Amino acid sequence: MTDSNPRKLIIAIDGPAGAGKSTIASRLARKLGYSNLESGAMYRALALKAILSDASFDDEPALVKLANDSRIQLEPTSTGNRVLLDGTDVTPRVREADVTEGASRVSVHPQVRAWMVARQQEMGAAGGVVMEGRDIGTKVFPHADVKIFLDADPVVREQRRLQQQNLPGSTAHTTAAELRERDQRDRTRAVSPLEPARDALVLDSTNLSEDEVLRRVEELVQSKLQT
Repeated sequence: MTDSNPRKLIIAIDGPAGAGKSTIASRLARKLGYSNLESGAMYRALALKAILSDASFDDEPALVKLANDSRIQLEPTSTGNRVLLDGTDVTPRVREADVTEGASRVSVHPQVRAWMVARQQEMGAAGGVVMEGRDIGTKVFPHADVKIFLDADPVVREQRRLQQQNLPGSTAHTTAAELRERDQRDRTRAVSPLEPARDALVLDSTNLSEDEVLRRVEELVQSKLQT
């Protein structure tokens, strides 16, 4: 007899920039009919609020106050999440370089992360979510049903990011350097550093196609749904 109400999983996908986690999370969520919660977009939205408010990325109390005074929403669409900041669609803006850099800097603050984790836990508590980020399996949902840590060779990740952004040579060189700096910040920060959860499946996508990565993740998900 087929279960008409299959249990809804919490799926955590973590990894550094350029590993492919956003694409895999989006495709997996569409296949399962789940929500795709992109934690990085929330940090980007706060970084944009700081830019608009002329607040320093290094001023933790000011950033926490901004967070408490902000309404950050993610609305799933067929092409990815719409990011709403205080009711305004800021989706294209939060992908720009200054916001990307700002997001990495605001994310190092413990009180900012605590605020974000609480919001993310509220959003995903009912299950039926694929949440991607850098500390989902270790901090946000340490008891997630499925945990994936998606990684790739740093050079390959840089190439992927540059291809996505279609940047000219000089800008590409700068972007690659910024990506390396962001990696260093994410992996060495004192609170919730970027690292695989102990029970995560670590997938190296360096020599795997997008479809191959998705297939491996789906196999793990299906095994969980059958238990």
